[in-house]
Amino acid sequence: MKIALIGYGKMGKEIEKIAVARGHEIVSIIDINNRQDFESEAFRSADVAIEFTAPAVAYDNCLSAFRNGVKVVSGSTGWMGEHGEEMRRLCEEEGKTLFWSSNFSLGVAVFAAVNKYLAKIMNNFPNYEVSMVETHHVHKLDAPSGTAITLAEGILENLDRKDKWVMGTLTAPDGTVSGTTECAANELPVSAIREGEVPGIHTIRYESEADSIIITHDAKNRKGFALGAVLAAEYTAAHTGFLGMNDLFKF
Repeated sequence: MKIALIGYGKMGKEIEKIAVARGHEIVSIIDINNRQDFESEAFRSADVAIEFTAPAVAYDNCLSAFRNGVKVVSGSTGWMGEHGEEMRRLCEEEGKTLFWSSNFSLGVAVFAAVNKYLAKIMNNFPNYEVSMVETHHVHKLDAPSGTAITLAEGILENLDRKDKWVMGTLTAPDGTVSGTTECAANELPVSAIREGEVPGIHTIRYESEADSIIITHDAKNRKGFALGAVLAAEYTAAHTGFLGMNDLFKF
């Protein structure tokens, strides 16, 4: 398969290693200094582009790839809230293809399924209060993480007593804390911590007077995310439309 990379930071380089090891060819690498290469023959020859950049440019990157007839796998977070409906329309009505996920890790996909099932069980036990905390490296721009928002939405779908998530506390890299976890009974607080080079930790707590039920996913490095992105690209090359992890992993 011919793959284009959009964004060549730590994730882009990890994806390149795994893609090449799986027998794929990297035909184009677009980063901040060569955006004109979207119009190149090399980029247009790609079966799929894998996009890991920043919220401010992800939308334009996808449109540029679509304009040049290339399918996109995107792992950029913090932009789909504003542009998700348009992306879905472009895929469903205009024949474009986007595979988007807030997290490509197989472990997170399993964790998300467990999270939904646990929320469904806890719907029967209103004496438990639910909250979430996510921890990421200091370079992450959005808070809470896209993965945390996806997990929160999975809880809201299955827990009748909660109908919206709200930002809880934010612990900045210098240790200062802003915000609060105090919220209305129908709200799910999602707190964020930014420290060191943490790839990603997501913890969901159900707390009662009697005990606590806690589930955690703790990423050790970026390899799981990068492998998932390449698996998603392999899937996307053979499929069309607005795709996600529920298409790739059918549990």
